[in-house]
Order: sequence, then C-alpha cells, then structure tokens
Amino acid sequence: MRASQFFIATLKEAPSDAEIVSHKLMLRAGLIRRLAGGIYTWLPMGLRVLRKVENIVREEMNRAGAIELLMPAVQPFELWEESGRGPKYGPELLRFKDRHQREFVIGPTHEEVITDVVRREVKSYRHLPRHFYQIQTKFRDEIRPRFGVMRGREFLMKDGYSFHTSYADLEREYRNMYDTYSRIFTRLGLKFRAVAADTGAIGGTGSHEFHVLADSGEDAIAFCPASDYAANVELAEAVAPAGVGAGATAAMEKKATPKKTKCEDVAAFLGLPVTQTVKAIAVMAEKEGGSEFVLLLLRGDHDLNEIKAQKVVGEFRFARDEEIVAALGCKPGYIGAVGFSGRVVADRSVAVMSDCICGANEEGYHLTGVNFGRDLPPPETVADIRNVVEGDPSPDGKGALELCRGIEVGHIFQLRTRYAEALKCTFLDEQGKDQVMEMGCYGIGVSRIVGAAIEQGHDDRGIIFPAGIAPFAVAVVPMNYAKSDAVRTAAGALHAELLAAGIDAILDDRDERPGSMFADWELIGIPHRVVVGERGLKEGKLEYKGRSDTEATMVAAGDMVAVLKQKLCG
Repeated sequence: MRASQFFIATLKEAPSDAEIVSHKLMLRAGLIRRLAGGIYTWLPMGLRVLRKVENIVREEMNRAGAIELLMPAVQPFELWEESGRGPKYGPELLRFKDRHQREFVIGPTHEEVITDVVRREVKSYRHLPRHFYQIQTKFRDEIRPRFGVMRGREFLMKDGYSFHTSYADLEREYRNMYDTYSRIFTRLGLKFRAVAADTGAIGGTGSHEFHVLADSGEDAIAFCPASDYAANVELAEAVAPAGVGAGATAAMEKKATPKKTKCEDVAAFLGLPVTQTVKAIAVMAEKEGGSEFVLLLLRGDHDLNEIKAQKVVGEFRFARDEEIVAALGCKPGYIGAVGFSGRVVADRSVAVMSDCICGANEEGYHLTGVNFGRDLPPPETVADIRNVVEGDPSPDGKGALELCRGIEVGHIFQLRTRYAEALKCTFLDEQGKDQVMEMGCYGIGVSRIVGAAIEQGHDDRGIIFPAGIAPFAVAVVPMNYAKSDAVRTAAGALHAELLAAGIDAILDDRDERPGSMFADWELIGIPHRVVVGERGLKEGKLEYKGRSDTEATMVAAGDMVAVLKQKLCG
C-alpha cells in the first residue's frame, strides 16, 4: 500500500468533546469520526485495525470448534416478550414499529434469536452440543454515551452461544472458551486478566470477565499476586475477620458532633480511628405488596457493594430523606441502629466490632461505646456486603489482595436454562424424553478492544499498537522521494520485498516534510519504521526505529527484511 493511494486523516488537536486518551488519539490518528452521540464512522485506517482484531477472534473461535453464522440486527420484540426480558431491559433497548405497526428492536444482544434458531433446527441429543457465534453490530441506547468507542451506542461484538445436553458438557465448553479467550487476548498483544464476575442482566450462574489492564479502566479488579485468584470487585469476597470482638470496655455515651455527618469527620472530631465507626445506610427493599425499610451497617472506612447487598436483601433502592425521618425520626448523617426495631444487615467486619461509634438518630449527635448484645440486639443478618480493599486476605487463603484497574473486553457466562426454559428450547434424550438444553454465552467487544489497546499502549507522541493489530506493521519512509531516483528505487524495492515476505507495509510516497511523516506514523501507532535516505544508501544502510525505541539504529540494507521478520515474530 502507498500512502498517496490511501486515506490518512490525522489531526494536530483532538476535538474538545474528546474525553479519554483513546478517544482523543483515535480521532487525531484518523481512525474514527463522530456521526452522532456514541455512533462513529470507522475510517480506512481504523477499519484495518478493527478487521485485524476481528480476524484473530474469528481464527481462534473456529479453532475452538465454534461455527460462524450471522443473525439479523433487527429482532421481533415478541421474542423479547417471550423470554421475559423485554419489559425489564429498560430504555437501552431501542424499539420501533414497522409500517404494519409490528414492534421490533435493534439487537443489543442475541440470546433470544439464537435460541429461536436452535429450538427450530435442533431436536435430538444426537445433534448436540452446538456452538454458534457471529461478529455483528449491536446497538444499546446508552443514556450518556462517552469515551468514544469505549462506551458507544453502536459497536461491533463477537457473541457466541453454546447448547448442551448436560451441565457437565456446558462446563467443558465453558473451560474451552476460557482457554480460547486467553489465546485471543494473548495474540492481540494485550496485558489482560481473567476475573470471576457477576452475571448481571444477562443472567445465569458462573461468569468470568476478561479485562485489559489500564489505569484508566472503569472496573476495579481484586487479585492475589501469590495465587491465581482474581475477581471483579463487585464479586470479590471480603473474608470474615478471624476470631470474635474484644467485647465492651466502655459505656455507651451520647456526644455532640455538630455538623459532622461523615464517618471520617466524626472520628477526627472525637479523636478516634475511623475504623471504630459504623455507618448506617438506609434502603427500601422490595417485597410482595410493598417495600421494607432496612439498615445496612458497614465499618466507616468501607464502601457498600450494591450487588452483594442485593443478593442478601433482594432488589432495593436507597431510602429517601422523608422515609428515613419517618422510620428513625432523624435526617441522614446521624442515623444508627440503636433503638431501631426493623431489619438490620451488618457486614462481617461490623459484626465483630466493639465500642463502636454510630449515629444517635438525633441531629448533631453520635453515640460512642456501642456494643451488640448490650446496647442493641445482635444483627438479624451478617453477610459480606462491602467492597474489598487493598490488604484484605485473599479468599483462597494464599496471601493478601491487591487492586488494579481494568477495561472489560470479554465476558463468558454459564446461562444454564435461563433462556431455553423461557423459549421452550428442548431436545429428545436417549429415552425419547423432552429435556431443556443447557446454554453458555460468550462475548467479546471487538470495537472496544481497539480503544482498550490504546488506553494500555500510548505515549505523548500517540498510539503504541501491538504489532498484531496495528493498521500496518511497517512504515517505509523515504527522504526526498520525489527528487531522488536512488531513494525512490530503494524504497520501492524494499516495500515490494516486505509485501512479498507477507509483511503488511505502507510506503509513504507523499510529498511531505520528514518531521510531518514521522509524526503521522508515530501518532497512528505503526510498530516499525524504516527510513530510506541518500546518505544511508551510500553506506549500504537503512535507518530502523521501533515505535517505543528512544534511538534509531542503522541496519545493512540487505538485512532489513530479515531483521523486521525477526522483530515481528518475537
């Protein structure tokens, strides 16, 4: 490929609405252009990256035994009603009516469609297991699309679905996909970690997320350096403290804490550690016929994990000020469990505390020296309802937890029978009896990977793409291409030799200044650059520079292709 025949659309500055590094650099490097909020055109340079990611994903999925198909982006809403997800999915589901007033959706995912295909086509245990996948455009109407392709409304996704006669066979395929995803992200050249995760809106039982490690990641990951343990913070278990509390050593006292509503401020005002404070979080838990006022108790320096809490108390929302006043006679900031006769759920760390500081249910006051069993009943429920923190014991008992940030780019689920039951996807077993199929679901954010790779790999000059997904592996940059016959001939010959060797190279034959050409290829993230100049040619040498190298090196012209082959294979 010659640069003069390609479309290079680099910008000196990113548009003002670009937020994170990947968004800015993808716009500046000419990979994408915004059409509407969360909707982007992939320009030729960006499309080359996207297709390389897609090809690696496809090759590994095929290698793993999955079969590719392509399902419609437009789906009948009646399928979503049949599965029970239609009313629950919310406004992210883009719905519309055709000219006959029939309801359709733009697919954000395809569990319903693939289950409909299989229930129509697969009838016997002899035809199972099956694993189908597609690489398809999805649409989710995000309330606030942001961060470019990292949280867009329209995106490219690989979604796969497996169908089985037994849970044991589903587990086998789940392990197969875990290994397959690990190979995919390794081939993509990304630093990643697989973590145990919550199943979320998709449903099912077991689930793992695959995260590209980056400081800008939205997700917090807990891991143990001394073992293989890793989990999303939403799921990571906060191990119960060893032993029991020290017991009461002080009397309960009410102390004035004017205008002090946060645990850290109360602790500082009283001259006591924040780890001695207990914060009460009031929620309204859903129950048949209405809702229930519940107090969740956490140590003052810990944060509530809403996903964990929902598993204990059910679906809930945070209580409104007027509901808190009605239940406790006090506005938020000074509330506590002493004197409260309703349901109390205490985090494991709170259950072993003694001589606690908590709200007095009176504005401007807190209680000190509070103890379970003496000043208030033992909590009705003790559970893990907090986020883990650095230094917590690893749940596998093999060390302490550390935290890092990650960008989710893949997710695998054991759906079990969630959709098969709802859509009556069954098969005849060996005894001729109807059985519900077991299902797995496996997704990769193909377009999101491009943004994640940039978040992980960049510097002040631009993108640093892994070689396997860069738009071109090598940029051949001739000096005075239009004026020097020797440079033009040598550059053309090198370019042709690279292409013949299967190396994806671009020849920059534009009439641009050297600095401008260098800046473009560094911004775009081309891993290897070869400069062809008259001075070097006289010595039989070419200049080589890797994207992350601080200095260029001179290489014998006849050795350059071999050197590049070695670097690309390394």
